[in-house]
Amino acid sequence: MIRFLTKGLLRDRSRSLFPVLVITLTVTLVIFSIGFMKGTMNSLLLDTAVILTGHEKVVTRAYNEESQLMPNDLALLDVDQLINNLEQDYPEFFWSPRITFAGLLDVPDENGETKAQGPVLALGIDFFSDESREVEIWELERSLVSGRLPENRDDALISSKLADQLNIQAGEQVTFIGSTMDNAFTTYNFTIIGTFNLRKGQTDKQMMLVDLSGARAALDMDNAASAIFGFAHSLYYDDEAAVALRSKYNEIHSDSLDIFSPFMLALRDGNQMGSMVDISNAMMAIMGGIFLVVVMVVLWNMGLMSGLRRYGEVGLRLALGESKGQVYRSMISEAVIIGLAGTAMGTGIGIALTYYVQENGIDYTKGMEALSSSSMVAPNIFYAQVTPDLFYIGFIPGVLATVLGTMLAGMAIYKREMAQLFKELET
Repeated sequence: MIRFLTKGLLRDRSRSLFPVLVITLTVTLVIFSIGFMKGTMNSLLLDTAVILTGHEKVVTRAYNEESQLMPNDLALLDVDQLINNLEQDYPEFFWSPRITFAGLLDVPDENGETKAQGPVLALGIDFFSDESREVEIWELERSLVSGRLPENRDDALISSKLADQLNIQAGEQVTFIGSTMDNAFTTYNFTIIGTFNLRKGQTDKQMMLVDLSGARAALDMDNAASAIFGFAHSLYYDDEAAVALRSKYNEIHSDSLDIFSPFMLALRDGNQMGSMVDISNAMMAIMGGIFLVVVMVVLWNMGLMSGLRRYGEVGLRLALGESKGQVYRSMISEAVIIGLAGTAMGTGIGIALTYYVQENGIDYTKGMEALSSSSMVAPNIFYAQVTPDLFYIGFIPGVLATVLGTMLAGMAIYKREMAQLFKELET
């Protein structure tokens, strides 16, 4: 029966071609729109995660209490062992140590005298490890304004805003003035080998990036780190999974009586990030729901009109001896075949388009440059995100709405006499 109906639809394009095209285009639009909204929301969260929170962050309990002061005297010790344990226990994330510190940056002139000074917020990240993805997640290759990436322990990158403020050129040597992990006074020379612009407003105004080994040498933090950042391999933040992992880790490894015991925080545990995550999830649900309802109404109406136009055909089939139930079931079967065909093609095209934008993004640099004077942290390239639900969500409007419309139109068959339906064939 299914084979017979399929052949009929293929031979009569007036009943199949237009509905399949409409369903394909509609499902493609649904898949891409939802994927792009999810990717955009994730891009906004990823910027905060890369700079401040990670998807997961491990610190000591004492450091968490005083985190605004960047208290490296309360930092994690035996970091290599901690990372090994994290990688074994939670391989779905990649883990990287980080040192956050602040101080004064002194720029000497040709005589070694101070030419300029300014405050600096420095981050020690892992540039050199083979498995490190820091350059990727910071997008430093694209963000470089001048110079190159660090190759030696004492190499440093500074933001183009700070370079302009202190009149620093690539290749110059600067001195960091601050305090060590033991709160002792320290000075350390870095060579500025490049400048960068993250295009995130005031976020990188006074930022300097150095390799983790250089930060450890400057602050006497051998095998120590301010925090260990964890990111999902896909870089997609799953709040439910992150919260579950954080709760599980703290239950096993964290001792509330030991201020130096490791303590894990999810992205939502950062300042007001929980509200942002909840709001973004609610917005996604509302926008996605409204979009699905609108699309379902369109496809439901198409199925309804398609069924109404076939009342004459229904009358003829009844006159030839088919029962009302047989006609009704065949109309529904045809709607299912058309819906499945259109949804399958639309899902394939939509996922392919979403994947392309996931890999290449849509560049809003010129638009975001207008916000460069603000303090908003926002990406300048938006990416879509292919998630598992995109593989089946198109079947809700594509098949369900089409079949419901046909079922509603077909119910009138039982309310009309065969002669009345057959008479409509004459018109």
